[in-house]
Amino acid sequence: MLKDIGRSRRVQHALGALFAGYVNLVKATGRIDILGEEGYAVLDDNQPTILTFWHGQHFMQTFVRRPDDRCSVMISRSGDGEINAHAARLLGMGVVRGSGAQRPDQVSKRGGIQALRALISKLEDGEHVALTADVPKISRVAGEGIISLAQISGRPIVPVGVVASRRIDFSSWDASSIGLPFSRLAIVFGRAIAIPREAHAQEKEALRVELQSELDRIYALGYAHFGQEDPGANRQSMIEARARQAAKALAADPQAGTAGA
Repeated sequence: MLKDIGRSRRVQHALGALFAGYVNLVKATGRIDILGEEGYAVLDDNQPTILTFWHGQHFMQTFVRRPDDRCSVMISRSGDGEINAHAARLLGMGVVRGSGAQRPDQVSKRGGIQALRALISKLEDGEHVALTADVPKISRVAGEGIISLAQISGRPIVPVGVVASRRIDFSSWDASSIGLPFSRLAIVFGRAIAIPREAHAQEKEALRVELQSELDRIYALGYAHFGQEDPGANRQSMIEARARQAAKALAADPQAGTAGA
């Protein structure tokens, strides 16, 4: 019965509205610091961009959008995704439904191909798009999907993190965090990363690793701003997942091993 209630669109939208209200409260009562060498200039100088962040750190990403920014976010088709999608719309974001997956055969089932096409269309229309760099259940390993999106669209990837000085950290697979009201907030912009259309497998793997490292860097910078350490960094599950991804890339292209790990 509880599962049936949870699947109710009315219940999902009610929860989404509550979540959007909470996010607005955190933002309204917080003090925001903008960090990064370029700040918002990295968006304005490269518009439209592909904004990206880690799973588990996505709850406060709507803080990045300014009133005049047009931006659509990719959200899964799951029940939890419906809650997040409704909240995102209430917070002024456009929504593209679909998600990446661990295995290639799962991507189509989860709407990943359709979502990729929709994101490209949004970018062609001059709109920013936003999505996690990692796929579900593989925390903090930059996936190949976002690299493909940047290569096909010709638009740069801009890593961005939002960190709260006061927050709740969850012991979930993605080490989720959500800020508390009356926190100090840091929005940290990373360097724009372009994926050339003619990039070969080895070059794409090197850029994937670069993106991964840049996300690690900006989150570390955000937490350090408050004298704290990133609670999601250097977990054993993350280290093992990155090692598996590096081995996969090396098996597919032995030259990719020079890209790093």
